[in-house]
Amino acid sequence: MLVRDAMSTVVLTIGPTHTLRQAAALMSARKVGAAVVHDPDAGIGILTERDILNSVGLGQDPDTERTHAHTTNDVVFAAAAWTLEEAAAAMAHGGFRHLIVLDDGEPAGIVSVRDIIRCWAPARQRVPA
Repeated sequence: MLVRDAMSTVVLTIGPTHTLRQAAALMSARKVGAAVVHDPDAGIGILTERDILNSVGLGQDPDTERTHAHTTNDVVFAAAAWTLEEAAAAMAHGGFRHLIVLDDGEPAGIVSVRDIIRCWAPARQRVPA
C-alpha cells in the first residue's frame, strides 16, 4: 500500500503569525494532530500537537506565542508514491509522527502514524476490554 492510499488530503494550512491557541483551535475543530505552516520567508513547515504541548508545558502563553517560533522547518517530506513501509521508516528514524506529502513541491496531504496503523490493522478487529 502507498502513502497516497493512507494520507489525509484535506490539509490544514496556517500562517507563521497565528497564535498557538488559534492553531490549537483549528486543529481541534478539524480533528487533526498537525498543521502545515506556510511561511513566505522560511518555506513549508509543520506544527504538531506535541509542539503546542511542549510550549504550554514550559509555561508559555498560547495567546501570545506565535506558530513560527514552534514550527519545524527542517521537514522530511514524503512522496505519494512511497510505500507505507518507507513512510514508517522515515518516521521511526526521525522520531516524528507526521509527514507532509508533496506533489510538485506543494503540500498534497499529510500521513500520520495513525493513518498507517489504520491501513495495517485488520479491518474491524475487536480489542477485548
